Amino acid sequence: MPPQKLYAGAKLRDIRGRLGLTQKDFAAKLGISLPYLNQMENNNRPVSTTVVLALAQEFGFDVTELGQGDAERLVSDMREALADPVFGESTPQLADLRLTASNAPVLARAFLALHRAYRQTHERLASLDEALGREGTQLQPSPWEEVRDFFHYCDNYIDAVDRAAEHFARLSEGESDIRSAALERLAARGITTRLVRATPLRVYDSEKQEITLSALATKETQTFQLLVQVALLRQNQLLDATLDLARFQSEEARAIAKLGLANYFAGAAMMPYKAFLAAAQETRHDLELLAARFGASIEQVAHRLSTLQRPGGKGVPFFFVRVDQAGTITKRHSATRLQFARFGGACPLWNVHRAFETPGRFLRQLAETPDGVRYILLARDVSKTGGHFGAPVRRYAIALGCEVRHAAGLVYADDMDFTRAASFEPIGISCRICERTHCHQRSVPPLEKHLSIDPDRRDTLPYRLE
Repeated sequence: MPPQKLYAGAKLRDIRGRLGLTQKDFAAKLGISLPYLNQMENNNRPVSTTVVLALAQEFGFDVTELGQGDAERLVSDMREALADPVFGESTPQLADLRLTASNAPVLARAFLALHRAYRQTHERLASLDEALGREGTQLQPSPWEEVRDFFHYCDNYIDAVDRAAEHFARLSEGESDIRSAALERLAARGITTRLVRATPLRVYDSEKQEITLSALATKETQTFQLLVQVALLRQNQLLDATLDLARFQSEEARAIAKLGLANYFAGAAMMPYKAFLAAAQETRHDLELLAARFGASIEQVAHRLSTLQRPGGKGVPFFFVRVDQAGTITKRHSATRLQFARFGGACPLWNVHRAFETPGRFLRQLAETPDGVRYILLARDVSKTGGHFGAPVRRYAIALGCEVRHAAGLVYADDMDFTRAASFEPIGISCRICERTHCHQRSVPPLEKHLSIDPDRRDTLPYRLE
C-alpha cells in the first residue's frame, strides 16, 4: 500500500495552544511560512517531513502521536452510529467523516453524545421503562458507557496512575514478590488479610480492618485483588484527582471509573511499565513466558500489552478484546487503526470465536480489514472455573493483535507466510459498516450499499449488493 499522507491539523493546533504560541511564532520555530502552517492546521495540506523533524528537534515532541489520537476512533464511532436505521440511506461519505473527525472533533463528540442519548431513550421506551416519567430524569449516557469512553479516548493509558504503580513496584524490589509487598503495605496500616472458601473474590471490612480473599481464586487473581485494595487505600487521592479531571456526569460513573483506575493500578504494579516493556521485547511478546515471569494470568498479560502507550517509550500498538460465547464483546481496547464495534458482537470471521473449540491453545490468524490494513491475530480461551464442583464456569476468549509490520517482534509470527495475499482472511468490524460485498457470514446489509433482489436466484445471501 502507498504511504498515507498525514493530516493532523487538530493536533498541530493543540500543540501550539499548549506552547502558548501564535501562528506566526510557531511557524518561525518550525522554519515554515505562516500561510503554509495555516493550511496544515486546517488540513488543506498534509504535515510535511520538515515539520515532523522540527517538532521533534525544537520541542522534543513524540512525533508518533501525530498519527494517532482520536480521529480514527471518532470515524469508526460515527460510522457505527450512522448505521442506525433512523438515519435512513442519506449518510455522509467516509471522506466527509474523516474531515469532521480531523477538523471538528468537538462537533463529532457532540453528535455521538446526542446519538447515545437517543439510543438510551429509544431503549427505555421500547421496554416501557418508567424512568422518563420520573422527575429529574435526564438524557445522558449510561455510567458504564461513559467510563468505557473515558478509557477509550485515553488510549487505555493513564500516565499518573501507571507511574505511581511503577513507583510502588520499584519500592517493593528486594521483597520476595509483589504479593508479599502488597501484604506488607496493608499490614503497615493495621489491615489483616485472610483466605476463606467463599465466592466473593475480595471483601474489605473497614471497621474490622480486615480483607478476606477467596481461597478458590487463582493466585494471580488473589494478587491482583490485593493490589486493587492497595490502590483504593494508599492511592485514593491520586485516583480522585484523576476522576476530577474526567468530570463524569454521574456518581455511578465516577464510582465505576474509580474501580477501573484501581484495576489499572493493580495490573501496572504487577507488570511495571519499563520492566514489562523490556521483557516483552526480550521474549518477543511470548504471553506464557511473560505470565510466568510476572506472576500474572494470560489475560492480564494480554491486557497490559495493549496499554503500553507511554509517550517516548511506546510498545507495539496492540488491540485487545474479550468475548463471551455469544460473541458479545465484554472488554475492548485498540491502540491500532482497528476499532471495535461499540454495539453488538465481533466479526464472526475472527479466530477469537474458534478459541472456545480448542481450550488451552493459541490460535494464529492473518487477517485484512476492508481498508486494506493487514493484521496478525492471536486468540485463546480464558474460561474461568468457579473453584468447586457445581460452580458455574465463566467462558471467555481473548484476542490480541497488531499490524503485520510489527510481526518481527512477535514469536507467534514465526513460520507464517506474509508474502501471499491468500494467507490473509478478510475480516470486518460490524456488518452494518463493513463494505465487503461477498461475505458468507454477513448478518445484515451494509448501510452504504444498494440491494438487488432477484426472486429467481438464491445465493448465500438472499440479495446482491451493488
